[in-house]
Amino acid sequence: MNSNISQSRKILILTAIPDGLRLDKEIREIEDAIRRAIRREQFEIKIRTAVRPQDIRRAIAEEYPHIVHFCGHGTSDGCLVLEDDGGNHKPVPPQGLAALFKLHAEYVNCVVLNACYSEKPAYAISQHINYAIGMNQPIGDKAAIVFAVGFYDGLGYANLNNQDNFQRAYDEGLVAIQMEDLTSGSIPVLNKKLPAAESPHPSYLTNTPCTSELKYPLEYPDGHVPLSSTFYVEHDGIESLCYETLVKPGSLIRIKAPKLMGKTSLLARIIAHGSLQNYQEIYLDLGSIDKAVLTSLDRFLRWLCSKVSSELDLENKVDDAWNTKILGSNDNCTAYFNKYILTQIDSPLVLALDEVDRLFAHSKVVEDFFGMLRSWHEKGKISDVWKKLRLVLAHSTEVYIPLDIHQSPFNAGVPVELEEFSQEQVQDLAQKHGLKRKNTRIEELRSMVGGHPYLVRLAMYHIAAEKVSLTDLLESATTEAGIYANHLRSLQDILQPVPELAQALKKVVNSTVPVELNSMQIYKLHSLGLVHRQGNHVVPRCHLYREYFRRVL
Repeated sequence: MNSNISQSRKILILTAIPDGLRLDKEIREIEDAIRRAIRREQFEIKIRTAVRPQDIRRAIAEEYPHIVHFCGHGTSDGCLVLEDDGGNHKPVPPQGLAALFKLHAEYVNCVVLNACYSEKPAYAISQHINYAIGMNQPIGDKAAIVFAVGFYDGLGYANLNNQDNFQRAYDEGLVAIQMEDLTSGSIPVLNKKLPAAESPHPSYLTNTPCTSELKYPLEYPDGHVPLSSTFYVEHDGIESLCYETLVKPGSLIRIKAPKLMGKTSLLARIIAHGSLQNYQEIYLDLGSIDKAVLTSLDRFLRWLCSKVSSELDLENKVDDAWNTKILGSNDNCTAYFNKYILTQIDSPLVLALDEVDRLFAHSKVVEDFFGMLRSWHEKGKISDVWKKLRLVLAHSTEVYIPLDIHQSPFNAGVPVELEEFSQEQVQDLAQKHGLKRKNTRIEELRSMVGGHPYLVRLAMYHIAAEKVSLTDLLESATTEAGIYANHLRSLQDILQPVPELAQALKKVVNSTVPVELNSMQIYKLHSLGLVHRQGNHVVPRCHLYREYFRRVL
């Protein structure tokens, strides 16, 4: 081993594919921070270009660094972007990076991945390295630089022989981006190597309260998961599929899932990805529109054109442009989008429509509106103007109103269906809440609520916040004293005014085999997230719903 390792702390800065990143500025700022340090004699900076995977391997093996700082790009599925020998993009997965740093764990003590979506590889690396920092979302140039400067400022004032100073340096970096008001995007996440031996049964998984060592600040699961949240759980390949689809001209993405399954959270990330491409973006929640607007196709389409114009800061020409003497409502809306919206903007427009199933009950609106959306998507295949429009629709389940197969947007574009969390995803979420990753009690929770995202997160929040033990939570889950009482009562309030639907669910929860219902009953119960479909039959979505509604219906 290099004999100089013990006498200085070497920072190895690896610069990957620039593609517009301000890497030179980031490196200069890091060097300036170290030069200002009180203990600057402890540091030595080495800068190496790491375009290919072998470049990183060789640089670490040759330099024996104490800290490795990577500047470059990351992908939504947790890969760092390098190049192969032919100059093509080469994603390097988290497990490959973890294996690399396992070989060099003798002297590498901290890894900083200043790249988008680098939380996953940072976590993987932290299984072998004491400290690893990654970004939980896309990160802009300014935020990356500000965090790096804060981190090395903090490190420069500390004694590197004290391991806790990496935590202090990380905290300094967070303060730096908070003071610059840059926390609306990515948040750097510090991962620490776990001790070799841990208590197999933390007290907050039993009846004994304790102060748990949380990895991240707790968030109450209320509504969609913010972009900056570390508690967002990615679906296998879905995010990357949506991002790849979004950049295609005239694209259409259809997201389907019952309520509280994460549709809006995914929509927010698709919109954010569009923003990174410098697209215009508009999010409209159709579930919040006044009912009076939805009863008339013409009024609804006027509202849509006015709303989009307002969001884009374009002049509202709806009253002047609407030609009711010659054109129908769909034609007027299409002409308006063409002339007063799409031709007025220089970049693509992401139009995200949430809760579109709110329209399903309005037969005078739904067929014509969805037919128009399908025609816009088709125009995007041939018209340069309409290629700018990227449609993203989110709905709870299939449309139950028959639509012409050639007019419906629900058999076009890229379909995305959100499923429940897998066992591995539940375990990862437990780990983020400070719960033992492989603890068998977590499987008991999953047995109670399935992989339902909201129900799982609500339980983990209360356990991690030490409001209830997992044992007590499971015992009281289906009762009026349990953490799910408000959620369960809200579902009961929806069913109570519809006796035939309540009776259908009662039949389902009292049966030990799948139950056949009519298509409308299946549609409504599945839309509420109460049942799983098995062909023309249904079963309760989880044990929680079976036990509660068996008691109250």
